[in-house]
Amino acid sequence: MSTISWAKRLLGKQWATLRMERGAREKNHQLYKPYSNGIIAKEPTSLEEEIQEVRRSASPRELDANGTPEFDISDILCFCRRGVESIVDDEVTKRFSAEELETWNLLTRSSAHFQHLSLRLTLLWGLGVLVRYGVLLPLRVTLAFTGVGLLVVLTTIVGFLPNRRLKNILSDKVHLMCYRICVRALTAIITYHDRENKPRNGGICVANHTSPIDVIILASDGCYAMVGQVHGGLMGIIQKAMVKACPHIWFERSEVKDRHLVAKRLSDHVKDRGKLPILIFPEGTCINNTSVMMFKKGSFEIGATVYPVAIKYDPRFGDAFWNSSKYGMVTYLLRMMSSWAIVCSVWYLPPMQRQEGEDAVHFANRVKAAIAQQGGLVDLLWDGGLKREKVKDVFKEEQQKLYSRTLVGTHKDRSRS
Repeated sequence: MSTISWAKRLLGKQWATLRMERGAREKNHQLYKPYSNGIIAKEPTSLEEEIQEVRRSASPRELDANGTPEFDISDILCFCRRGVESIVDDEVTKRFSAEELETWNLLTRSSAHFQHLSLRLTLLWGLGVLVRYGVLLPLRVTLAFTGVGLLVVLTTIVGFLPNRRLKNILSDKVHLMCYRICVRALTAIITYHDRENKPRNGGICVANHTSPIDVIILASDGCYAMVGQVHGGLMGIIQKAMVKACPHIWFERSEVKDRHLVAKRLSDHVKDRGKLPILIFPEGTCINNTSVMMFKKGSFEIGATVYPVAIKYDPRFGDAFWNSSKYGMVTYLLRMMSSWAIVCSVWYLPPMQRQEGEDAVHFANRVKAAIAQQGGLVDLLWDGGLKREKVKDVFKEEQQKLYSRTLVGTHKDRSRS
């Protein structure tokens, strides 16, 4: 048997073994799917149950002078195991990096270092670079400047008209035209589903957040009142022009931290049935198109009708996720415009309202679960603010209180026995 034939047979056996192991992992993952979304699958157990399990194998502990069980070194094992599991199966950090692809899409983002595999593949990649940067990028940049320029000029002109029905009609036409030009600048291919559920005036549209272009994706199919912080420079000029033609809601930096002021302005807006629906991304940060993280409860406390929208991008043609800690806005837009295309699907879900006796947190989680299910995304309870902030001390204190209750509960259980 030749060396090449022997190598092929060996690789074939290894490949078959890997496929069998992968199938077993997928089967095991599906079996434990209600309890784990990551690579660690196990039965759900509470901290009390884990500590009691460790104590069964440990020697009986003595009580102190007050009758309270003393701390035992074996209690650390439960926290260490949970900590290691959190590091190995981290559900938060991996949501802020580019989505992994099964195959290479001829874009440089999927490989940090160039590796020569074959002459044919290298020629195809080089031809793709010439097409994307030499043909597509100049055309897209031209369309982008055209769309933004028309938006500033036309909204300023419309802003001089009196507040009547004609002004609202012209404002809608101008916004739709300019946003659709900007969508062409990204070569975005969008599929809208269930348009009968599109947001209506007097309501709030909430959607999962992957990229700043989420606004353009949604606004190219309908008009919305934007909510955001006042900026300077070019963005500030655009905001001032837009607010003249349409009642958008812009906050000063000092006003954003005032939750009552924000809630009041949002509530006043939705009470006016003649104003456009508000577009809000409750996550507060961009997630990498694989999951939905915790929704902030502020927009769900108003009591208005909520129109959920699910957005899912196809990563095979271009990565729409914006890693703001790695790329600036200009670099990100250049990467977007130099990709092959932006392909995405948008689902308009039926309107949802806050039920009687339901608080804002549960209402937000119910809306988030509906968006995640429709978009095929993972529903996570973690706060997206962990992207830049450390874990709040409140969560640490909760774990400490839980352990304290475990000790007290153990003492009570032993007293009964």
